[in-house]
Amino acid sequence: MASFRGSSIVACGTVRREITKLAEDGFLDADRILFTAPGLHEWPDRLEAQLNRQLDRAQDASERVIVAYGGNCFIDPTDPGRDTDALLRERGPQFRRINAKHCVDMLTSAEERESIAGQQKVYWFTPGWIEHWKFIFKDWDIATANENFPAHDKAVVLDALGYFDELSATHPETILEMADWMRIPLESYPVNLDRLARLLSEQLN
Repeated sequence: MASFRGSSIVACGTVRREITKLAEDGFLDADRILFTAPGLHEWPDRLEAQLNRQLDRAQDASERVIVAYGGNCFIDPTDPGRDTDALLRERGPQFRRINAKHCVDMLTSAEERESIAGQQKVYWFTPGWIEHWKFIFKDWDIATANENFPAHDKAVVLDALGYFDELSATHPETILEMADWMRIPLESYPVNLDRLARLLSEQLN
């Protein structure tokens, strides 16, 4: 197994549980693992400030920094051509972003999601979205929610850790409240962490 020594990880909080699990299992032996708050794509200025702060801390610890963020998770509102990759290029070649479009893509490929969805239109989540949904969507009013969610048949949480089942058993009201707010059913689909592990490992080369 390849070692992540000499590297630090900076990731979005929407995949904190998954990356922490890889570290607990001994797969990620990175120098440091740092997270930004989940869902900051809703506030690009805050995302840029927090991401840069964590990148600085990671750079202080390691020569190489692997960034678990999607390419379009950051878009500069004053310059739409300046995305996550442009921000990292400004900092230097030691910052390497994993090959994923967004956090959901870190857990399953587009082809896998198409197979899971079948003929249905699905709004995808990671457990981190469910855990922090009130924060991530705090600026969404009912009209905005109605414009986005009911266009889908259901919402699906890609769950590699059994989070959704545990939440269903201990706090079912959380799931019911979120589903009621979205006005579509909310369910989970079991996945594993193989894709995330591979995407991180690719950046060691």
